[in-house]
Amino acid sequence: MNLKEKLRTTDLYICDDPEFVQEQSKRMDLLFDINNTRPSNFEKRNLLIKEFFEDAGEGLYIELPFRANWGFNTHWGKNCYANFNLTLVDDNEIFIGDNCMLAPNVVIATAGHPLDPDLRSAYGQFAMPVVIGNNVWIGANTVVMPGVTIGDNTVIGAGSVVTKDIPSGVVACGNPCRVMRAVGERDKKYYFKDMLVPEVVKIMK
Repeated sequence: MNLKEKLRTTDLYICDDPEFVQEQSKRMDLLFDINNTRPSNFEKRNLLIKEFFEDAGEGLYIELPFRANWGFNTHWGKNCYANFNLTLVDDNEIFIGDNCMLAPNVVIATAGHPLDPDLRSAYGQFAMPVVIGNNVWIGANTVVMPGVTIGDNTVIGAGSVVTKDIPSGVVACGNPCRVMRAVGERDKKYYFKDMLVPEVVKIMK
């Protein structure tokens, strides 16, 4: 079983395995190169990002800096945007759909540690995949926990801690994150509170 397969099993494993440490050092060097590209050097940054992630869909744009454990466990769809200080604890796979927006300081975590202190001190770790659907917007300072699935067309409010699956087409927020309401027809008319969507935007659509 290779390194990727070991990480993706969801089994308990020992995270200071020499193979893990050696490979992660290489991945961190590549991440360092990405985060130290000049803002104007889009071409170099995009090449490095495509090398770093397992899948980097067309139109992916990530504001620097960002952090990730491995990169090869993260799959981006098309036309995604991530704002500053994204953290991907991608010890298992993270799937992000098309047209997703991640606000500043979002954390998506797949890894966890046993509650038993002896197992923790022995570097015991496990990781559960995270799935984020298409057209999802995740607000600033949100944490998405291991094993969570977020459905298509959903909005996660700022400051949320997402501990359980969230269905498609809803607004959800809080700690723990809960569904507040459905995304509906009113949201086509008002873009923020009682502010009407301008006619010019309706025409563009």
